[in-house]
Amino acid sequence: MKKNLIFMAFALLTVGMNAQTLELYLQEAEQNNPLIQALELRYNIAKEKVDEVNTLPNTTIGAGYFVSEPETRTGPQRARFSVSQMLPWFGTITARENYASSMAEAEYVEIVIAKRKLALSVAQSYYRLYALRATQDKLEENIALLKTYERLALTSVEVGKASAVDVLKLQIRQNELQQQKEVLQQQYLAEQAVFNNLLNRGESISIEVVDEMGIPEEDPILEKEALTLNPELLKYDQLYESVVQSELLNQKENAPSLGFGLDYVTVSERPDMSFSDNGKDIVMPMVTLSIPIFNNKFKSVTKQNQMRQQEIELQKQERLNVLENTFAKALSQRNEARIAYTIQAKNLDQAKDAEEILIKNYETGTIDFNDVLDIQELQLKFQLNQIQSVQMYYVQSALINYVINK
Repeated sequence: MKKNLIFMAFALLTVGMNAQTLELYLQEAEQNNPLIQALELRYNIAKEKVDEVNTLPNTTIGAGYFVSEPETRTGPQRARFSVSQMLPWFGTITARENYASSMAEAEYVEIVIAKRKLALSVAQSYYRLYALRATQDKLEENIALLKTYERLALTSVEVGKASAVDVLKLQIRQNELQQQKEVLQQQYLAEQAVFNNLLNRGESISIEVVDEMGIPEEDPILEKEALTLNPELLKYDQLYESVVQSELLNQKENAPSLGFGLDYVTVSERPDMSFSDNGKDIVMPMVTLSIPIFNNKFKSVTKQNQMRQQEIELQKQERLNVLENTFAKALSQRNEARIAYTIQAKNLDQAKDAEEILIKNYETGTIDFNDVLDIQELQLKFQLNQIQSVQMYYVQSALINYVINK
């Protein structure tokens, strides 16, 4: 089970050009994350408890001296020494070990969940960084395009085919795009700090993000049945098993306990008599049986365990419903991203066709720079929408793979 869960922790979406880079970031994040390190320590502590419970009760040793020596037939008693050891019922220690092991397994699942959540956060932050960087690049391309149009407008003004207002409009539009680019740079730096914090390293360290990403022609095959193997659900299975082991331990502790001991009494000789056992010390082996006659405590623990099992089953069902809802929503949004990406690609092709028509009109001596601004704005809108669609596609894909345990 541990081997399978380790594999699950790393299995997030990595496609195309970004697979290797993102995987390296995922590994670094897991190695450096303080929460995972803390959970691993908690798991190690839980494993140590298995050895802790594999012990017997303390051995009791006693010694006493008779201030007033009681006389016996063989002589006065001087001192008493005793040693005793209680033993739990057969199988009790094994039951304790099994219970401690089940609790340790529950702690291990918490580690797997933390790793998967961290990997999901890193992947989603990575895709946000890509979208911010790609958006800045498109803004830069459009600023350069507007500069080209500005030069055309200046030439047209010189020959009386355009007004200075057209040039000012193009310059204003460039200023607006430059403002958007600078704002996005601040957002990129903020997201970069988030990403680096997920990797538990300096916030200003630069991030390598791929230059371009696209949506694949076909979506990977999904197996919704794998949702039942999500560690968030397996956690409840481990908790249920721990309650089962707790009840088995409770039944063992409800059994009698055996004790074995030995008393040794020193006896002095009687000076006024002579016989074979004169001054003979007393050795007395003992057996003790501890019976839990008043066992209301154990009955109460049994009822608590039964209710706890019902509680865990209900919690698991509730979490399953949440995961199924998350899966359905993420799948829908990913499909929406694909639809939007396809439509924006068609719109972008048509906008480029319109741009070519405008350029040809300029060659014939007629051009409307208001149309130029409109087409440029449409082109930029379609380009940015495409970037947002790509981001949503991969963010939702990462979430889908987290939910269905891919």
